[in-house]
Amino acid sequence: MKLTLTVSDEVRTLAPGFTHVAIEATGLVNGPSTEASSALLDDAARRLAVRLDGRAPHEDPHMAAWREVYTAFGSKPSRTRNSAEALAKRALADAGLPRINVLVDLYNAISVAYLIPVGGEDTDRIQGGMTLQRATGDEEFVTFAGGEEVVEHPDAGEVVWRDAVGVTCRRWNWRQGPRTRLTEESTSAVFLLESLAPMPVAEVERAGAELAELLEKFSPGARITVHAPA
Repeated sequence: MKLTLTVSDEVRTLAPGFTHVAIEATGLVNGPSTEASSALLDDAARRLAVRLDGRAPHEDPHMAAWREVYTAFGSKPSRTRNSAEALAKRALADAGLPRINVLVDLYNAISVAYLIPVGGEDTDRIQGGMTLQRATGDEEFVTFAGGEEVVEHPDAGEVVWRDAVGVTCRRWNWRQGPRTRLTEESTSAVFLLESLAPMPVAEVERAGAELAELLEKFSPGARITVHAPA
């Protein structure tokens, strides 16, 4: 793996059932959402409805596990939902899922269909390796509020992804920073599929394989590597 991904011992202790699959891709072609990427999001919402079978997203065992972990590091899961639960709620609402750009549509579709947090980072914008760790509270998270750039600091003990510059995603997978997000100009990316017990590792692998197939379909000729669960 060209990009080093490290999960700290503190996070492993907090969530011993944590597993992630990483997909590295170069030579990607991105752009505005298309009819094809939009159709994938609609299909993912239908698959989600079948998976839930009338339950609310937070009642799914996997989402319940994420809520427990969020509570363990001091976050209120009903207010700051993990990315999969937040997307699932939007998928089931009348307005449906947002259309962002092709690459984001692809990984959002997988996230909703499998009810698993999935994120994508532009590897050309990442500085050094990425680490999943518990924050000290001094780290910087650059975002925007009211059209202005602002610097936030995570809570002490909060689980964050960060690189050599600062935090790239707060509260594990709740809010991604704009610095490393995938834009229509992105051509290289790493996609992270994150799961907790009781989701079987095989299910995470299936989700990763399906995402890799979609990336190959929408970016013919792209170089894609799926890394084993870690």
